[in-house]
Amino acid sequence: MLLNQCHLLMGLMLLHEVKGTMVKLNNGGFEDIVIAINPGLSEDNKIINSIKDMVKQASAYLFNATRQRFYFKTVKIVIPQNWMHKPEYKRVTRESYNDADVIVADPFLKYGDEPYTLQYGGCGEPGRYIHFTPNFLTNDSLLVVYGPRGRIFVHEWAHLRWGVFDEYNNDAPFYTTGKYKAEATRCSSEITGQYVFQTKTGSTRKCKMRQQNHLYESECLFLPDKEQTTSASIMYMQALPSVTQFCDMSNHNVRAPNLQNKICNFKSTWEVIMDSTDFAHSSSRSTPPPDPTISLLQMQERIVCLVLDVSGSMSGNNRIARLKQAAETFILQNIEDGSWVGIVTFNNAATIQTGLQQVVSDTVRKTLNGYLPISANGGTNICAGVQKGFQVFSSKYASTEGCEIVLLTDGEDSGLSSCFAEVQRSGSVIHTIALGPSAAKELEMLADMTGGLKFSATDSVDSSSLEDAFSGISSGSRSISLQSLQIESKGQSIGPKSWMYGTVSIDKTVGNDTFFAITWSVSMHPPGIHLTDPRGKNYTTADFVVENSNLKTARLKIPGTAEAGDWSYSIQNTESAAQVLSITVTSRAASATVPPITVKSYMSRDTNKFPNPTIIYAEVTQGFSPVIGVKVIAKIESASGKTTEIELLDNGSGADILRHDGIYSRYFTAFKENGRHNIKVSIQGKDKTAKRTRRHSHTLYIPGYIEDGKIKMNPPKPEPNVNETQGNMDNFSRIASGGSFLMTDVPAGYIPDVFPPCKITDLRVELTEEDEFHFFWTAPGNDFDVGKAERYEIKTSINPLELRQVTFHHATSLNTSALIPEVAGIKQSFQYKAENFTKENGTSIYFAIRAIDDSNNIGEVSNIAMATVLFPQLLEPPSNNEYNKIVTIVVITICSFTVVCAIISIIICVLKKRKMGDPKILETA
Repeated sequence: MLLNQCHLLMGLMLLHEVKGTMVKLNNGGFEDIVIAINPGLSEDNKIINSIKDMVKQASAYLFNATRQRFYFKTVKIVIPQNWMHKPEYKRVTRESYNDADVIVADPFLKYGDEPYTLQYGGCGEPGRYIHFTPNFLTNDSLLVVYGPRGRIFVHEWAHLRWGVFDEYNNDAPFYTTGKYKAEATRCSSEITGQYVFQTKTGSTRKCKMRQQNHLYESECLFLPDKEQTTSASIMYMQALPSVTQFCDMSNHNVRAPNLQNKICNFKSTWEVIMDSTDFAHSSSRSTPPPDPTISLLQMQERIVCLVLDVSGSMSGNNRIARLKQAAETFILQNIEDGSWVGIVTFNNAATIQTGLQQVVSDTVRKTLNGYLPISANGGTNICAGVQKGFQVFSSKYASTEGCEIVLLTDGEDSGLSSCFAEVQRSGSVIHTIALGPSAAKELEMLADMTGGLKFSATDSVDSSSLEDAFSGISSGSRSISLQSLQIESKGQSIGPKSWMYGTVSIDKTVGNDTFFAITWSVSMHPPGIHLTDPRGKNYTTADFVVENSNLKTARLKIPGTAEAGDWSYSIQNTESAAQVLSITVTSRAASATVPPITVKSYMSRDTNKFPNPTIIYAEVTQGFSPVIGVKVIAKIESASGKTTEIELLDNGSGADILRHDGIYSRYFTAFKENGRHNIKVSIQGKDKTAKRTRRHSHTLYIPGYIEDGKIKMNPPKPEPNVNETQGNMDNFSRIASGGSFLMTDVPAGYIPDVFPPCKITDLRVELTEEDEFHFFWTAPGNDFDVGKAERYEIKTSINPLELRQVTFHHATSLNTSALIPEVAGIKQSFQYKAENFTKENGTSIYFAIRAIDDSNNIGEVSNIAMATVLFPQLLEPPSNNEYNKIVTIVVITICSFTVVCAIISIIICVLKKRKMGDPKILETA
């Protein structure tokens, strides 16, 4: 029984590590898929009915597309709390909007309803979520441009689950075959259609070809034939009735310049799916699957119990005082209005300090704050605390399902696993905070099995990781306008009579319920505080409130909406000894209709074994619009308090798969020790460099079809207002906890260089008129994307498949002895003159590159770049009929010209003879 339980827990941990999802695969059926409706949407039963129809249609389509392997078995639809309650709606358990696999929400900018999947990782890596708009689900007129909703769901599910990419490319809609002919970027290339240019008057004509690159003119459209014979591919144009399959090796178009070829190195979609763990743990079914079982769940009031460790070890390292400060911020500033909050403390036994109280006023917040612990003693019994938390819930509600426990402990507990079964049955979510280096090793398993968040905090005197952990525990199913956002979080050891300075940028998207909280570690009196708002108004220590229950925290609440702009602060340690000063600033959205700028941080894995790198991600958005041009810094803190800072980038190289998609990322390899590491991400938008932009990789908008030989155009695609999507933004700052990850197998003492340079992902090649190949890419590092590589290898082939990782060493090498690597992140170029190069029009030549460091660690082979030999041509060569017409015209013209010349010669001759008096002149004439 215990062994089976351990296997179950390990399975849950593996699922959570891949993605923050609770989806399970059971005999080919995907279970517990969560589709959540945004809490800000108005009630509309059409949305629910459309989701039901879409899922049922998608399951049958998926089953056929995966060759009778996969289908949708159970799906949960999460309905907002403010929608009318119905008897068929059950309580949510561990489902939430934030962690849903599919979300239904309006876009921030009203320019379209294109479905998309947010993808962070590379080929084969699962995505974060699928986004459908309510208009997409309820407006049947969109079916003509996107196709049936069930087919689109399967298209997006392949992105989400298996990490495949689109086989079209809106940025490169065509590619040349090199024979004065262009093709639409698609898979398979067997999909037929016409190339049409639509004029401003609405009429159409054939597209013209551009001389310089043998591609069709801009705004040329490929209109597919409505009736096709090919069955592939779903990742290109699933709307076509004949399309029922993914591209495989037999029909994959390796020449198409799409993301699937670039990121998956010319692997077909079906090959990537076959490489997945899903495929390895499934087999074909002989009978069709049953229709999906769909459950309707409704969000509820937020119900939270703080379960706090007060064992003897909490009295050391100032832990109980830091707990009081951090939990106080959570209660007074962070927890949303309307939530129910209870408090439990535990050591050898557990005690209910207060039952559930609803947060409806500042008075209730202060009352709750008075129950926070201020002393510690005794042993550690974590299960006793958790069970008492369940009792707090049960005293008001018939079920503990959907309730949340915030569990903080610093101690070990050998009996923790004894309550795992009860925790799993409870339906509650447990968020864990491990304080110090000795917290129970099994602690995170409670979060993994319940879908909770995981944090760790160190004893470092100038760390704000504990405050950051509490601030990171926001509601997963409440409107973002109600949630508290962390604007600043900074701690620093300040010498006697010295100052801590800084600036906090509050932008126009936030400002309501803004708090400045100052804490200190030693003095019984507040430090000197000077705060100046953007208009020059000054606040001093006298304006801050010091709670009687906590003499080491001063708090200032800005009335109304805080002034947008830069707030400068200076805080003086007035003591004769050094002490830690810290500042935390939180705020809420300024408007319920304008979403605030937010940052969310994730890791590629939350358990890691040396020498595998960890990738840190930060998603910066306003609503669903990516925000680019932001300075993003990740701070990684080990269990002993050692910190490393790295800048995350959105440049499309290294760990970052797409440039300017609002997802900033970087490899982290600077491991110094084993144990828990916590991550904090800070973002800064300065000097109007930050801009909103559009999401990439939407479902293909089909401009029209060819039906019975006739052109039938669809309505034009809605386009965003340039000012909306690319306007500069105010200065802003945000802080977000990225949670914690566990590191194992780091060598003690000397750590060898085992990290190779990262994969180059942005290689491109151009062929000049002088027959030189020009290469362009972003330099990798010595250790993934840090430092500088030692040398490069570049290889070429006329077959791109020869340049993959396993066959790269067999391909033809280029002489790169003169090529010197730059520091990671620098744009590099290289010119190569091929010897005995024979230019044959239309020939495509492929190249790939990899880097090697000074320890001979070899990086992964880059994306495969293509160069095509093209001869200049003013016009497309005429067809045979056109050629015959041209020859006839030329011949007639020449003949006509010859007759005219003969007549003129005769006349001249006659005139000459007349002048000479020739008697035969009249006869000759």
